Amino acid sequence: MFDLRYHAASLVAVLVALVVGLLLGVAIGDSGLVSSAEKRVRESLRQDVRDAEAKSGRLERQLRAERRYAGAAYPLLVSGRLRNVDVGLVFLGDPSESTTSQVRSALQGSGGRLTGIVSLRLPPDLDAISKAATGRFQRIDSNPRLLTPFGRRIGDQLIFGGGLLRREADALFAERAGLVGRYDAVVIARRPGRLAGTDASNSARLENAIVAGLVRTGAPVAGVEPAGTDPSQVEWYRSRGLSSIDNIDTTAGQAALVFALGGARGSFGAGPQAGGLLPGPEAVGR
Repeated sequence: MFDLRYHAASLVAVLVALVVGLLLGVAIGDSGLVSSAEKRVRESLRQDVRDAEAKSGRLERQLRAERRYAGAAYPLLVSGRLRNVDVGLVFLGDPSESTTSQVRSALQGSGGRLTGIVSLRLPPDLDAISKAATGRFQRIDSNPRLLTPFGRRIGDQLIFGGGLLRREADALFAERAGLVGRYDAVVIARRPGRLAGTDASNSARLENAIVAGLVRTGAPVAGVEPAGTDPSQVEWYRSRGLSSIDNIDTTAGQAALVFALGGARGSFGAGPQAGGLLPGPEAVGR
């Protein structure tokens, strides 16, 4: 005869079988549901990618068309605006081939000529400046405050020419090409290095004085930088009375430079400190 333990074991076995069957059924059913949902998600993602690729293609075609338009319109916009204007490019700090190329591109078709490129030696070599000087500027090495009147005269002579600039050219400029001075208009590209102490104060004194000398001549002077320059020099330019262009590496920035060298005043570009992309209609129609 079967005892109670046998019946209990049989009952447990049946219950275990039922639970296992239930779990297998649920797992199989869930697997089907997951598989179906996964397929829908994958198809949705594929469609999103196809839509994004199509949109990207449209935007790329639009951008190419706008660039072609800008390239075709540029010569008409700047044609003859700087006829026979001699332009000097002055780097306050290390020179940049890309900025030089962008300024050249801006002048193409305008009638203006890039006749000279100089890069100011920073920090200034006070001994060399003193040796090349005459009169009171021979004491610059012992009295750096003389850099202020000295720099103003250099700024004047970058426009009008003069003996002091000729004598000091080797001491003042780390690099130079073309004419040094007698410019009708000047482009400033400030590229400050990491200076401290006396080097920083002497550099600031000379930079400020040269720019002040340029501004007081009344000649057009504009400061430039490529888009995204960090830190931006726009506020430095503006606080010293210069027009500024914060996107000289773009067609719009190059057009703005031509207008600025033609007499338009303001801060132009696409950065947060710009007053507009280009000067107003009164400058364009001038």
